Amino acid sequence: QLQASGGGMVQAGGSLRLSCAASGRTYSNYAVGWFRQAPGAEREFVAAISWTGRETYYVDNVKGRFTVSRDNAKNTVYLQMNSLKPEDMAVYYCAAKYTRRGGSYFMGPADYDYWGQGTQVTVSS
Repeated sequence: QLQASGGGMVQAGGSLRLSCAASGRTYSNYAVGWFRQAPGAEREFVAAISWTGRETYYVDNVKGRFTVSRDNAKNTVYLQMNSLKPEDMAVYYCAAKYTRRGGSYFMGPADYDYWGQGTQVTVSS
């Protein structure tokens, strides 16, 4: 089970750190992705991290502002979001996929095995 947390309301230019904690299982061998879904829009990929943490990938419009990281000892993956913009406002979801390949990450929602419940991020202008 994945539990996403850390969402909230911030002004444009502010920061939030989202967490995705795994319970009942270890995060070893699970690549993790972050997605977001705004009202009326499809769920879109935001960032991903391989299970070793060696590889990360970001959608272009968050590069340089968002950072994905993980602490496998704490079974938690983080998404640090800086310089937030109103267009970042959405429900953010984390997802996990089992893989034995330490450098692999995944960008498609259908690639993932498990999903968290989502956490709302609101950015006011």
